[in-house]
Amino acid sequence: MPFEFLIAALVTLLVVVDPVGLVPAFLAVTNGFSESQRRKTAIRACLIAGAILIGAALIGDWLLRQLGITLPAFRIAGGLLLFAVAFEMVLGLRLARATKDAEHAIEEDAHDIAAFPLAIPMMAGPGAITAAILLAGQAAYRPQWLAVLLAVVAVVMAACLMSFFAAERIGKLLGVTGNVVLSRLLGVILAALAVQYVVDGVRAAFVV
Repeated sequence: MPFEFLIAALVTLLVVVDPVGLVPAFLAVTNGFSESQRRKTAIRACLIAGAILIGAALIGDWLLRQLGITLPAFRIAGGLLLFAVAFEMVLGLRLARATKDAEHAIEEDAHDIAAFPLAIPMMAGPGAITAAILLAGQAAYRPQWLAVLLAVVAVVMAACLMSFFAAERIGKLLGVTGNVVLSRLLGVILAALAVQYVVDGVRAAFVV
């Protein structure tokens, strides 16, 4: 079992997707829904987001090679993108944008809010997709490692589902202050992971 890869993948995707941090947006976008409707929406959103991330993990590296993009180059670009996500988390901008997307979906009376804005871009946004491709690159066609990554995606989606099912209780428990503090702490962790991706990419690109 590639234990270090398991921990890295789990921490990266949990921080990027941020299941608990999605709770306020989920509550906003499902305002007025019955308990049954909320559960159905949560399940559908997790299935859609999980399929997107699994697809990115399975064909992302192949797509990069077809485009002539090396993995080190993508690690550098991906690390910078993840750092931007972390920067937004630390400053509280990501939460504000997620809430705005939720309000926009309500105003537009979206027929399938599970797909937008929940699955895309809140759960399987650019940061999460980039992280999935970077982690798949680390797996480097090793079936056991790739299986671990797919299992991690499933675990993260399960964490999102549980967070959505317990959204009202989590919202009351954390409150506004708790959610803000948690988001900023996770942002710092993600920033460190992003810098590591950039360092690894630079090292791989310039090692002869």
